Amino acid sequence: MRIGELSSRTAVPVPTIKYYLREGLLPGGERTSPNQAQYGEAHVRRLKLVRAMLDVGKLSIAATREVLTAIDSPGNTLHGMLGVAQSAVTTKVPAGTDEAWKSADELVAELVERRGWQVKPSNPAWQTLTQIVVTFRDLGQDDLLDIFEEYAVAAERLSAAELAVIGRRSEPDSKVEGAVLGTVLGDALMSAMRRLTQEDASHRSFNAPAADAEQPAAGKARSVPAKPVRTRRTTRVAAAG
Repeated sequence: MRIGELSSRTAVPVPTIKYYLREGLLPGGERTSPNQAQYGEAHVRRLKLVRAMLDVGKLSIAATREVLTAIDSPGNTLHGMLGVAQSAVTTKVPAGTDEAWKSADELVAELVERRGWQVKPSNPAWQTLTQIVVTFRDLGQDDLLDIFEEYAVAAERLSAAELAVIGRRSEPDSKVEGAVLGTVLGDALMSAMRRLTQEDASHRSFNAPAADAEQPAAGKARSVPAKPVRTRRTTRVAAAG
């Protein structure tokens, strides 16, 4: 197919496709003339993958290129691909040197040891988690750290479930792609799901009591208005009998 058909198939404008080609996000097509190239189903698939990482995963062009390069590199293990994907989606936080940072880092290290996680302090997510602890404490939100373990348990179960699904796939390429998308899009999915459950929990915790206040207090009688319609219906039924 030519680039115009590729654009129609993927709903990606031709100028955008050409931009992806220049940025190395999309491999070039097969040249049929100096100004013409043919594209195949692999290009359709790659374009969808690129758009998913850019539009849904909110990765930068540079991060997307890094992930795609890793996908295309032979010999990468699933574990290695997860590392590449995590690096792409995790904002790098410089490690602190003051006492507040050291104390927060110790809290994270204790959590990792308690849960038995096989992870390294060099993982950028470790630094991010440490920074969050520092920020909570600095803003007087220490009580949110009381549910630190609950965050850990939820994340642990979700990660195990995700990788179990990917591990059941038979095609190596599908496993690699799943490892990447599970990380990149999984973050977006979990964020969206959490927003929905937060609204539900907020309604149940903070909005429901207001509705309950409209109910009569315990022990007080509540007048029930007469229902003439029901009475008339009862009369008609009796008459019919």
